[in-house]
Amino acid sequence: MKFNEYIIGKSYRTHSIQLSKKDIIDFAKIYDPQYMHLDEAKAKEGRFGSLIASGMQTMSTSFKLWVELGIYGEDVVAGTGMNNIKFIKPVFPDDEISVLAEVIELSSRRSSGGIVTVLLTTFNQNDEKVFQAELSALISN
Repeated sequence: MKFNEYIIGKSYRTHSIQLSKKDIIDFAKIYDPQYMHLDEAKAKEGRFGSLIASGMQTMSTSFKLWVELGIYGEDVVAGTGMNNIKFIKPVFPDDEISVLAEVIELSSRRSSGGIVTVLLTTFNQNDEKVFQAELSALISN
């Protein structure tokens, strides 16, 4: 979508994706090698009683789901920021997450286009919020 096609308050819902135990471990091995993401036995003794997905994996997966909707399409120039990042609840193996993206701010630029800010709110299969962040991107006109 072109910058001038975005409307404040408009929401978009993504499809869901399931994160398996293997997905969680494979991501953690590369990007977040902490015990709660890698060591099932130790994680069972921890605060959450199970392996959990890395917050970085939840954030990356949320972004992936948003981008796959195709709303930005070829009109996105670049991401400009991510603010108010909140890891609200853990994501467990076999949880299914989906995202509600709401346009919350539009800021025109002198050149064509502007900054679109969306509030990404990620939910698990029980409709519980697990993640939230404001994502801004430069969009052309």
